Amino acid sequence: MSRTITEIQWQAVIRNDAAYDGQFFYAVQTTGIFCRPSCKSRPPKIENILIFQHAEQALSASYRPCKRCKPTGQRLPDDEWITMVTDYIHINYMKKLTLPLLADISHGSPFHLHRTFKRIQGVTLLEYIQHIRMDRAKELLLTTKESIAEIGKHVGLTNTSYFITLFKKRTGQTPSSYRQIEH
Repeated sequence: MSRTITEIQWQAVIRNDAAYDGQFFYAVQTTGIFCRPSCKSRPPKIENILIFQHAEQALSASYRPCKRCKPTGQRLPDDEWITMVTDYIHINYMKKLTLPLLADISHGSPFHLHRTFKRIQGVTLLEYIQHIRMDRAKELLLTTKESIAEIGKHVGLTNTSYFITLFKKRTGQTPSSYRQIEH
């Protein structure tokens, strides 16, 4: 059964206190991951935490085990881990996304995430993020009358000249010419 976190449990989480391992597990509602108190991942916001007495309870509540602290003693399969990361990218493509941030959110190391992502997806994380952003930019160019700069901001690229350069590199056209030709 899940419940809210106590002050003692919160202190164990933010201190990565291994003395509390086995006494409880914490799940992060925003990421869908659960951890041991000793997990070295960045502590989540306290309001996003649920407490479980046993790993099985977290699993049956549809939380996935952390790649970093392995609360079940087993690793999350790589394809499930990468699916979780791509789902996060699809929801948050308009925000600043970096390899260290995505590794931290998904409870893995940047090096391992980069290598595993490329092996499973066939492209780097940056290429994947750019692909998602350009697809969304194309859609916005055809369905809105927003300026090129506004569309760039909507897809997470606030530097307009960089957005135009990247769009042209990926599509062979500037955003303006894409809008004219495709309409």
